[in-house]
Amino acid sequence: MSDVVEKTLTALPSLLSLDSQPGSTKLSSTSKLGSLIRGITELTSKHEEEKLIQRELVSIKEQVSSPNTSMRQMKDLMVRAIYCEMLGYEASFSYIHAIKLAQQGTALEKRVGYLAVSLFLNESHELLLLLVNTVLKDLQSTNLIEVCMALTVVSQIFPKDMIPAILPLVEEKLNHPKEIIRRKAVLALYKFYLIAPNQVQHIHSKFRLALCDRDPGVMTASLHIYLQMIQENPEGYKDLTTSFVTILKQVVGGKLPMDFNYRSVPAPWLQIQLLRILSLLGKNDQSTSEIMYEVLDESLQRAEMNHNITYAILYECVKCIYTIHPKSELLEKAAKCIGNFVLSPKMNLKYLGLKALTYVVQQDPKLALQHQMTIIECLDHYDLLIKRETLELLFRITNAQNVTVIVEKMLEFLSTSKDDYTTTDLVGKVAELAEKYAPDNEWFIETMNTVFSVGGDTMQPDIPNNFLKLLCEGFDSVEEDRKLRLFAVDSYVSLLQGKPGNLPQRFLQVISWVLGEYSHLREELDPATVMRLLVKLLERKQTSSETKSYVLMAMTKLCRSGEGVSIAQEVSESYSSSMDTVLRQRAHELQHLSHNLELRTRVLLPGEAGLEPLEVDSSLSFLDGFVSEALAAGAAPYKPPHQRQEELAQAKALSLEPYSLALPISMSSCSITDRQSPTLLSMSSGLSGDSTDLSHKGGSTTLKLDGVKRVWGKEGYLAQREPIEEAQIEVPSPLRSPIQQTETGNSHSPSPAPTQSPEHEPEKQQLASSLFVGLSSQSSVCLMGKSEPMPQRFRKKAKGQSSTSAPTSNSLISLPSTVDHLLCTNLLEKTPELSEVHAAANGTCDVEAALVSHEDSNTPQDLCLSSHLPAELSELFHSEISPLCSTQSLHLSACYVQKEDSLILVIFITNSSDFAVHDVHVDLDSEQLEVSCASDSPVKEVRGCCVAVCQYSLTVKRPSAHVTVAGMVSHQLHIETPQTAQFSYELPLTSFVRPLKVSTEEYGRMWLDFTHDTKQNLTLINDGEEPLTDTLTVLKKKLQLHIVEIIGMEGIVACRLLPDQPCLMHCRLHAGSLAVWMRSSLPDLPDCLMYHCQRSLTEH
Repeated sequence: MSDVVEKTLTALPSLLSLDSQPGSTKLSSTSKLGSLIRGITELTSKHEEEKLIQRELVSIKEQVSSPNTSMRQMKDLMVRAIYCEMLGYEASFSYIHAIKLAQQGTALEKRVGYLAVSLFLNESHELLLLLVNTVLKDLQSTNLIEVCMALTVVSQIFPKDMIPAILPLVEEKLNHPKEIIRRKAVLALYKFYLIAPNQVQHIHSKFRLALCDRDPGVMTASLHIYLQMIQENPEGYKDLTTSFVTILKQVVGGKLPMDFNYRSVPAPWLQIQLLRILSLLGKNDQSTSEIMYEVLDESLQRAEMNHNITYAILYECVKCIYTIHPKSELLEKAAKCIGNFVLSPKMNLKYLGLKALTYVVQQDPKLALQHQMTIIECLDHYDLLIKRETLELLFRITNAQNVTVIVEKMLEFLSTSKDDYTTTDLVGKVAELAEKYAPDNEWFIETMNTVFSVGGDTMQPDIPNNFLKLLCEGFDSVEEDRKLRLFAVDSYVSLLQGKPGNLPQRFLQVISWVLGEYSHLREELDPATVMRLLVKLLERKQTSSETKSYVLMAMTKLCRSGEGVSIAQEVSESYSSSMDTVLRQRAHELQHLSHNLELRTRVLLPGEAGLEPLEVDSSLSFLDGFVSEALAAGAAPYKPPHQRQEELAQAKALSLEPYSLALPISMSSCSITDRQSPTLLSMSSGLSGDSTDLSHKGGSTTLKLDGVKRVWGKEGYLAQREPIEEAQIEVPSPLRSPIQQTETGNSHSPSPAPTQSPEHEPEKQQLASSLFVGLSSQSSVCLMGKSEPMPQRFRKKAKGQSSTSAPTSNSLISLPSTVDHLLCTNLLEKTPELSEVHAAANGTCDVEAALVSHEDSNTPQDLCLSSHLPAELSELFHSEISPLCSTQSLHLSACYVQKEDSLILVIFITNSSDFAVHDVHVDLDSEQLEVSCASDSPVKEVRGCCVAVCQYSLTVKRPSAHVTVAGMVSHQLHIETPQTAQFSYELPLTSFVRPLKVSTEEYGRMWLDFTHDTKQNLTLINDGEEPLTDTLTVLKKKLQLHIVEIIGMEGIVACRLLPDQPCLMHCRLHAGSLAVWMRSSLPDLPDCLMYHCQRSLTEH
């Protein structure tokens, strides 16, 4: 029997062919479906397509109705009908024939029938009942294919009421000897659980058997059920934590068959599913979380950042670690992973890092401080998704102190956004922030006015409705209510006196309602003046009928006496014959009120005191008698709007309407007590995809920051007093010595630098102090991967550096972190200093004068040390000399020298003491570079007041936007204990790039040989008449590229990464930007060079 099954499965590909020839796997060029597809693709208009499809449907209808049509022909007709339905044209006549085909045909014909039924019908379709007996018969069949088809259609569509009829048969298939049947049975039960959970409560024990199934596919299918059940009741499945952890250990350890691997990653989707389950089980449960720590640590270690699927696993790991009970070691590793994402030059990884950081700041808002400058850069990013996710992150860290700045940034983005979804989402966020943290009434009203203006008619209707409800209900303070309403009235009168023609309709409705209700609070404001302003709205052609209805209702409230009555009479006469029923009713009401003085005096107008709150009968009980009589007479019962929409949507099996706006979830469930805002408006937050929904936490979403240490003030970052070294949070200038930096830090006097990085710009520092005020920089977890003893801004430890320094080492001066280098400008454009006095390689010379010159702040350090460059390097370009680290006796500095065929790292070892230093040993290591000594003899000793020079040749092993060399220096002074110090040095990848001079023919041959590529639109320089030439010239100058040829609107460029890794670039002008396509033989090289190209053009 097993041989028959295997042969059947082997023959399936030929059975599933749509061609008339058996065994063919391609669509026949002569088949009627192929002719139909070709005919549609050749058309030029939608009207022609409709005519062609209608003729095709008429032909199909005639053939399916013919008694001479065979099952084989019926199969082909069903395929053509499926295609017509997929294009949006109804073929309801074929539904019954699809059911017949599933009941009577052979294996292939039955499969096409089942496929057509699953696409044509929905779960509530009346014809689906005719398929129940067929499914029952196929589930009891001995043919494996028929059983599979029946289980497949059951897991897709099946009547809810018919589940008890087939549930025993599906339950029986859980014990089938074939794993494919067991897997499909589990998926069918999962479908039953989603649509009728009460009917499968008695078989939960069998779900556990499926979880322990010997086949990994069956076990994976059972996880869908468990994820759903654990989301609803985590406490009921805590006992399965050990089982899930064991499964994840086996998956991570590669114990599953190789068939489950994807890109050499063991069962990645299974890992993601298990991580989501573990995060639900370990939330707020320390004992359960402790079971997961080991496997989560192993998952982080094994998931290397080398492919998109591993990034997804790392992202789920980070979310799980921050969801369960915290463990410091895991938090450090997760934070490092987030840091790698955020600082990545790849847009997808940067977006993923921001999304992870958005999730993390809900548990620890102060972690955002570690990447504050990167976040600020992302606010001006050219990628709109990066920009939007950055605003989402800022939304999560908003508090009463930074709300004005964050709302301003959101409104700036809204003013330029053309996407309706983004507008709807951000408008809800701004309204919510204004509700929670509004500093005063004026700011709240002005912000909401901007929301109504920018949001327009695409915003949720709840926003204006709740705003009006808030103004109506007010607060505990009567005086605050009056001030808020008065400011709103003054603001709206000013808007109507200006240019109201540009205001959206919903905003005009809000204005009309507020002026009608509260304009009487401004005693000096004549009601007739307000009515004349409202009349102007009625006269505008753009004013909608709904807005006019609001205006007429406002005029009804303002119609009291004198001139206002005469205005009301004129307006009511003009609209009393309107074709709009609502407008005509409002006009008659206004007319009746304006002509009846007694009625006006009896009606409670807004200006009268002692108003009692109205009691509203929301159930409309006074209509019960009428409803009962109508139902008795055969009228249909009332259906709510959402139920009518659901039924309307189900009327079509294939919904071809565009997706509606994914409106943010209402936050009406959130507590509105203890708010610091004068408003109680409950708005929607529009939370992003995988982030935890704050609106379902049942409490206030305000961040709890009581007792947090204040480290930001109006002037920016507040430097710590103790220890003194920590006050030096700014990146040390590469032109100053460590001694000069210390003096400058103590005196707080600014020192001019030839190249100022963006992080030192006052505007960005002021923006950082405004955005991140109220958050603490004292974090036990550093996003760069290690906990830091004291807060340091924009610092990253070297990879070789431990969390604590060695007992014998002294204070270190760290090199700027990756954040600093990503923000630095013109890093490579340094003017080389030509030295007149050259020292031999690794030689020493007297530097007493140089050490004395440190006292003079006008003498840069690199002018002193550059004179010690070896003779063969002195004429070449070299970077600025930057300090690495310092010990009691030695000061280490470094620069790199660009040669034609190599890159040389030069380390200067300065002995500032009067005694010789012995046993000097410098050890370098790097994960991305190959480091080899380029000196004739290593340095062993440095005499007092002398400088020794070490040379190292660097070659790239693994491309990255910036590469790092970690090192350690050890030495001994006299008979003292040996001293050690650690350091790191970071270089841009562009320092390893050289021009590649090739011809156009050679370029073409090389282009076809390379498989790793990337595409991106870059900024175009439009300074001159030839933008393409100007742009490529800038890239050539900054990145050392070779322009092969420029032909019209296109250009080709070539370069090589040392020692000999070519990279080719094709450029063309497209829609005002430079469309760049890069190719190389190295996987990561195109992405890294694309990042530097974008940066160079942005800085230009």
